[in-house]
Order: sequence, then structure tokens, then C-alpha cells
Amino acid sequence: MPVEPLSQQQIEERLADLPGWSVDGDRLTRSYRLPSHFAATAMVVHISQVQEELDHHSDLTLGYHSVSLSVNTHCAGGAITEKDFALARRVSDLAPGHGAS
Repeated sequence: MPVEPLSQQQIEERLADLPGWSVDGDRLTRSYRLPSHFAATAMVVHISQVQEELDHHSDLTLGYHSVSLSVNTHCAGGAITEKDFALARRVSDLAPGHGAS
């Protein structure tokens, strides 16, 4: 079953439920600040586990006290799809457990 791109209105509606997430070009993005580099590293590992479960992977950047994600759906021509929002929701749910803001 092909994955369909979301319309601009659908994207805006979904963003309303995901504070801190935004659209940059054709990608869904979010950056988090964490209390330490160790906490940031642990969050990257946790996100990686979720991405494997969903079989959907973002570009992940680990900084000294930060983690940034950028994602779109390659099989939908690089558009934003429900798969991207499913990943964003999971990351938003796990972030507080790592002390992320």
C-alpha cells in the first residue's frame, strides 16, 4: 500500500498536537535540549530503537546537550506523511523521560 503525502492543512492540524515540531521545507523537524551529553546520547539510542520498530528513520543529529531530528518519507517522493507524524509522536512521548525540553 503506497504512503500518501499529507496536504498542508493536514500537516498544520497534526502540528497543533506536537509542540516544538515544525516544517522546514519538505521535512518535519524538532530540536531538543538535554541536561547532559550522556542524556542526549541515551535519547538518540532510544529514538533509534523506536525508528527500528516503526521501520521509519529520521536524520538524527547528536550535539553536546542536544538532539535534532529531521524526517520525511522517501517512498512518498520526500513528502511529509503520517509515518513522519507517527515517529514524531513517539519521540515526543519519550523525550521527557530523558529530561529533554
